[in-house]
This record gives sequence, C-alpha cells and structure tokens, in this order.
Amino acid sequence: MAETTVKVDTSTRDTLQGLAAAEGLSVKAYLAKVAGEKEQERALQTATAAFRRAISEPGVMDAFDAEFGGLPSVAHDTSRAA
Repeated sequence: MAETTVKVDTSTRDTLQGLAAAEGLSVKAYLAKVAGEKEQERALQTATAAFRRAISEPGVMDAFDAEFGGLPSVAHDTSRAA
C-alpha cells in the first residue's frame, strides 16, 4: 500500500504519539486502528437509524411478534439505543 504524509501541528503529533505509545503502537498503526473504529461507528449509526425507521413503521413490530413469538416488553421501547 502506498504511503503519504499528513501534516499536523506539533501538539497534535505529540498527542497522537502519546496515545499510540499507550497502546503499544506506532502512530501509523494507531491511526489505522482509529480509522477502522470510526468506520465501524459510522456503519453502526447507519444501521441503527435504518433499524429505528423500520420498527417505527406501523405493523412491523406486530408482524415480528406474530412471526417470532414476541420480544420482552423492554425491547419494544424504541427510545433506548439499539
């Protein structure tokens, strides 16, 4: 994979070096790890939003309950995180 340089101020560089060192990683490996984690967070947020839209449709939860025997009553509280 090709490499490139990213310019950051010295304070940010020092912070990244400290964070990476605390995890026993190089800055390059640490940034790759953080980028992967952020991609996963974004995908989860997208999936959560789609799930919330789906279960807010009239009849979806009733159809789910009929097909699969229902969920515990707390699972029907859509105000909580998925």
